[in-house]
Amino acid sequence: MILVTGGIKGGSGKTTLATNLSVMRARKGHEVLLVDADDQQSSAEFTELRSEEMDDPGYTCIRLDGKAVRDQVQRLQSKYDEVIIDTGGRDTTSQRAALTVADVLIVPFGPRSLDIWTLERVEALVADARAINPDLRAYSFINRADHQGSYNDETREVLTDSEQVEFISPTLGDRKAFAVAFDYGQSVVEYTPRDKKARNEMKRLHDAVFETVPK
Repeated sequence: MILVTGGIKGGSGKTTLATNLSVMRARKGHEVLLVDADDQQSSAEFTELRSEEMDDPGYTCIRLDGKAVRDQVQRLQSKYDEVIIDTGGRDTTSQRAALTVADVLIVPFGPRSLDIWTLERVEALVADARAINPDLRAYSFINRADHQGSYNDETREVLTDSEQVEFISPTLGDRKAFAVAFDYGQSVVEYTPRDKKARNEMKRLHDAVFETVPK
């Protein structure tokens, strides 16, 4: 599978998702290629830190930009079980190139108006990508969900109504554990002290993407 963590808004959690999924797939014995196609290079920096702490990060990480994302992923994909591409939070050439070869796009949305207002632009991006890659499947989920209040339900209602991007129910809460684990070059499922809620949320999202989503 070639999976893209993408979207239009920066800071929505794409890199946290990409790095956690890469680690989790590698821990299950899969050969994983993590492609950092984001100008901020956070996935690459995470992997460098992980390599310093663990010697072997468990997966391969490369940095690509622009049309090279498409060309190099096509060349390399046969060597890996999973290719996970972390794109920036903008409508970039890199993201569009990734979507031309992707099987799945996953878009995190926070329960805030600024995030939800980007949905129409994400739908347009998906529509453009499907003109080249008609089999592309696009999914959204709620990230950094509030612990209480109505924002989560309102966001879920908006996302569910999309005709271009299918909503999946697993939700990641607004939990410090995700950021702390990232700072240590670890997935939240391996970091100690353990945050059981954060671990279970990430595991449910992983299972929804890799076990429930049609191949």
